[in-house]
Amino acid sequence: MLIGTGYAWSNFQSLADNLTTTDVIGEAGGGERPADGSMDILMVGMDSRTDAKGNPLPREILDELQAGDESEGGLNTDTLILMHIPNDTGKAVAVSFPRDAYVKIAGGYGRHKINSAYGYGKNDAVANLQKKGVSDPAKVEAESRREGAKNLIGTIEGLTGVTIDHYAEINLVGFYDITKAVGGVDVCLNEATKDPLSGADFRAGPQSVEGRDALSFVRQRYGLPGGDLDRIVRQQVFMAGLAKKTLSAGTLSDPGKLRALIDALTKSIVLDKDWDILRFATQMKDLTGGNIKFETIPTGNPALETPEDGVAVEVSESQVRRFIKNLNADPNAGTAATPTVDPATVTVEVHNAANVPGLAARVLQTLVAKKFVDGGAHNAGLTTKTSVVRHGKGGEAGAEAVSLALGGIRTEQDDDIPDGTARVFLGSDYSGPGTQNLAGSPLVNLDGAHRQPTTTEQPITADGVRCVN
Repeated sequence: MLIGTGYAWSNFQSLADNLTTTDVIGEAGGGERPADGSMDILMVGMDSRTDAKGNPLPREILDELQAGDESEGGLNTDTLILMHIPNDTGKAVAVSFPRDAYVKIAGGYGRHKINSAYGYGKNDAVANLQKKGVSDPAKVEAESRREGAKNLIGTIEGLTGVTIDHYAEINLVGFYDITKAVGGVDVCLNEATKDPLSGADFRAGPQSVEGRDALSFVRQRYGLPGGDLDRIVRQQVFMAGLAKKTLSAGTLSDPGKLRALIDALTKSIVLDKDWDILRFATQMKDLTGGNIKFETIPTGNPALETPEDGVAVEVSESQVRRFIKNLNADPNAGTAATPTVDPATVTVEVHNAANVPGLAARVLQTLVAKKFVDGGAHNAGLTTKTSVVRHGKGGEAGAEAVSLALGGIRTEQDDDIPDGTARVFLGSDYSGPGTQNLAGSPLVNLDGAHRQPTTTEQPITADGVRCVN
């Protein structure tokens, strides 16, 4: 027992001593029992052609990974998962964010795809450091990476309303090495697939993947029915399989596998500097496969046309915040209560931006029936695909109440809107209250845009293998 305990301590102390860390978490995060009721860990899969120390990957490794040149990656975060662990339960939920989710980027960069948040922060940091005369490439890389991570954390916090307590980042080669260290991960596909861009070439049915094949499995999105949303499901079932394999006694009690796993982690993982990983491991010792569940944030139109970023995935901040808030809700307690806002204190203007005759008036009528104050129905002048409820500074609660009354459309702040007023713009995606009986039938998907389908499939957990696209 003494020899075994000493060996285990030596291994984990080696892991803690050799991990790369970065100072990206503010004073609000990092507590053992966070005040907001849960520990929230942002896990990032970086499309990076460098290792955790910032050194370029050798050409032979890039060729093996089918990762192209160093210039082709390094700024985009291709995998974003929020690990949500409530203080008082032995369960965890891993929440995925589509890489193309169209959101407000922290730092004043406007709305863009979420996987660009890191790059915006990093690029500006590089420019600022160079202006200050910093010429050491290693220092520029380290400091700009830190600013990129901070901007990504700020973006996720703004979208979800949570405080990020810890940060973990992994690069391509680390993912490759970790899957080899654990001896592969079990997955299952509904149909055979082949994609030269990602290198994916898999048969149908259950199989084990590692190394290059594992990377292809989680990176493929072309040729999948749901594109990036199907890729998220791929990543979730893979992470579930990896968690099951790592938590199993066969991995953690095998000296060779454990040593290889620690070596892979120290080469490829970046953690926030104040994270006591050994204490965290002790706290999580009872977390078993069945207690890890995988979810995806709610999304709308997966083919949203954007001004600068091409096609993106539509996301409503208000829906995401409700979704995250309900992760801690008691499933037996019924649905969450609506916001405690008196509708009689909110004046609602409804603007028809869908070019559908009579739509604004009918929607306003449904809102007035729910005791909101009539602010008039108007034609917007310009058409838009995406519906939104805009509010002035401090008007979030009122706008949220209007959003819920209309089925949960996106809300955003506009400082030019008077206090106590919510301004609704109905886009061609709107299919909520007030669309019934227009032109004889409900107006669903007015522009033919696809909505995220509901599903009755079993949830993804780390306690089994589910076949996916």
